[in-house]
Amino acid sequence: MVKTAPPNNSAITALIICDMLNDFVQKGAPLEVPAARDIIPALRREILSARKSGIPVIYCCDAHKKNDPEFSLWPEHAVKGTEGSHIVKQLEPGKEDYIVPKTSYSCFYKTSLQKLLKQLGATHLIITGVVTNICVLYTVAEAYMRGYTVTVPENCVAALTQKDHKHALQEMKRIFNANN
Repeated sequence: MVKTAPPNNSAITALIICDMLNDFVQKGAPLEVPAARDIIPALRREILSARKSGIPVIYCCDAHKKNDPEFSLWPEHAVKGTEGSHIVKQLEPGKEDYIVPKTSYSCFYKTSLQKLLKQLGATHLIITGVVTNICVLYTVAEAYMRGYTVTVPENCVAALTQKDHKHALQEMKRIFNANN
């Protein structure tokens, strides 16, 4: 169990990493987000800093079934048990980190994330990963509606296009008061 060290007396922080999986990050992957490779160094620093500070690191990862309805909108990706569903080696989880499988855009929807965050006593979430305007955005929206304070470091998120990335960051800041 991770011991958390809050940045101040009232907030306990958790770091969430969305979908930094082979099927999003690797060149030629089914849902390749080329900019995802660019954020890996900043994410590594964020992860190392969190671990050093005792902040829990939580990987939220697509884990689809072979016939997932989402595949009518997107190419087949992150099918549970495939190489594409694995977290990229550069961001490999440590033994003290948590992995939360998900099957939808939000890291909260039908997952164990809320229960885990309550157990950890988290009140502040740093949300990172891909895709800025999809999984990150919907996770930020749900986090906000559940009462969490949210930070989205701009250098730790990526989208399919720069336009979508910028727009999502602006929306998260304007609508959900997410610092970035």
